[in-house]
Amino acid sequence: MKPFLILQLRPEAEASDEEYNAILRRAGLEAGDVTRIRLDQTVLPDTLDLDRYSGVIVGGGPGCVSDPPEEKDPVEARIEAQILGLMPRIVAGNVPFLGCCYGIGILGRHLGAPVSKAHHGEPVGPITCTRRPEGAADPLLEGLPDSFTALVGHKEALDSLPEGATHLLEGAQCPIQMLRYGDRVYATQFHPEADGESFALRIRVYREKGYFPPEEAAALTSRVNGVDTALSGRILANFVRHFARD
Repeated sequence: MKPFLILQLRPEAEASDEEYNAILRRAGLEAGDVTRIRLDQTVLPDTLDLDRYSGVIVGGGPGCVSDPPEEKDPVEARIEAQILGLMPRIVAGNVPFLGCCYGIGILGRHLGAPVSKAHHGEPVGPITCTRRPEGAADPLLEGLPDSFTALVGHKEALDSLPEGATHLLEGAQCPIQMLRYGDRVYATQFHPEADGESFALRIRVYREKGYFPPEEAAALTSRVNGVDTALSGRILANFVRHFARD
């Protein structure tokens, strides 16, 4: 099998390592099945050959594409510029892609959709994702019920669906929870890799990053403790099974 390329947008080593291991676990992959690149540490070469990979998985991060350029942290700005610079090749080449949380903002920005903090009111923690009719036969939702629990933690979201995209899953407070563009490019607002333990660590690491008032950290940690998100993780497993190639 050609490896999957995991691109990580988190500059915080502890959170990045946890996310990487969570992706492997939920996707059913081993370290030898992937190439991992942390964009805070590595500059993507212009010669990066996407045909070497079965697909690309992009994780979350504290940056926001909707922040004014002058307010962006320099490291986060460099990370964002690198992944946005790769998106034209991914979309035009119909490269299998799954962007998680920050990844939906990246894809939306590339496709010209409005991204803003209008849906910041969705609290950190569990939500219910509901399948839309357009997602009835989507291969990444195979084996999933019409509604299931997932975890969210974000500062921005899509205000509307990108032109030409298909809306697969919706949520009550933040409507666009999963979309597909073409037949190989996907993104989720929620974190399919994450369980309650993952989020407890992220709540600690990102306490001062604007996701929630810092004094709410303990209550949020209790809120995510023991939440069962195994069903949302099947999206990663389905992505790997559907797009893995020799």
